[in-house]
Amino acid sequence: MRSVVTGGAGFIGSHLCDALLERGDNVWCADNLYLGKKENIDHLSFEERFHFVLCDVTKPDELDALFEESRPEIVYHLAANSDIQAGSTDHTIDLRLNFISTYEVLEAMNRFGCKKIFFASTSAVFGETEGRLFEEYGPLRPISFYGASKLAAESYISVFVDNYGFQAWILRFPNVVGERATHGAVYDFIMKLGRDPHRLVVLGDGTQTKPYLYVKDLVDAILLVVEKASEPLAVYHVGNETLTSVREMAEIVIEEMGVDAFIEYTGGSKGWVGDVNRFEYDISKIKSLGWTPSCTSTEAVRLSVRKILGKE
Repeated sequence: MRSVVTGGAGFIGSHLCDALLERGDNVWCADNLYLGKKENIDHLSFEERFHFVLCDVTKPDELDALFEESRPEIVYHLAANSDIQAGSTDHTIDLRLNFISTYEVLEAMNRFGCKKIFFASTSAVFGETEGRLFEEYGPLRPISFYGASKLAAESYISVFVDNYGFQAWILRFPNVVGERATHGAVYDFIMKLGRDPHRLVVLGDGTQTKPYLYVKDLVDAILLVVEKASEPLAVYHVGNETLTSVREMAEIVIEEMGVDAFIEYTGGSKGWVGDVNRFEYDISKIKSLGWTPSCTSTEAVRLSVRKILGKE
């Protein structure tokens, strides 16, 4: 299989490149290194079937060069602004990096006759909700620019499926944790405590509660859905059936770092404008394909902390 991974030098994308190469694919990793890091893929540089292309996927000419070289059979589109908080201050980030990037990738695929796309979506498309979220839940009312841009991208993918014969797999991610992370609560807590081991400032009141998933469990889910879901537009939720609070995460990081830190909460039920303080997925649909996470939400958080610290 000739595969393109946009955002392939990023946190999740680099792990996906690893897995695709392991199964025998020829992989073109496209990244503009805005959030991605060369160090995430340096270990792949000697693989004959791995190709890194410095590429801004919002630019049609750069996409054309990528597709001319790779002639892919499938695109795994992970390139995005994954730092939701950043979009609350710069409203153009999510428009460009989440929506425009998806539109340009779809147009390039259509020009070059590539009809299969995997898209990394998010729980943020739902906004504030109560109860477990099924794939058919609606209406969807995102409260962040990140969620709105991802929902718009999902809609455009649906149109390309219906009008141009595409096959698409949309996986709505939860909060993902693990080594190579560039942001997120676990990463932020470790960085903050590295600077000041006696005080940890936590946004909100610590009661924000969500499912966390270890990155390699997520990659397993991606590959399984693409392999087994045969409908033209396959939408699946992936995550954990257990939840972890921000307070628990902070305490785990403090414990694993072996510091004696006081936790200072900024207050309020949200960490920032657009933050969803709680959500819960129903994952029975993806479980019916044979996928289950290898660890609970809290176990995933602890494993990720240990991986980032080099303990495992």
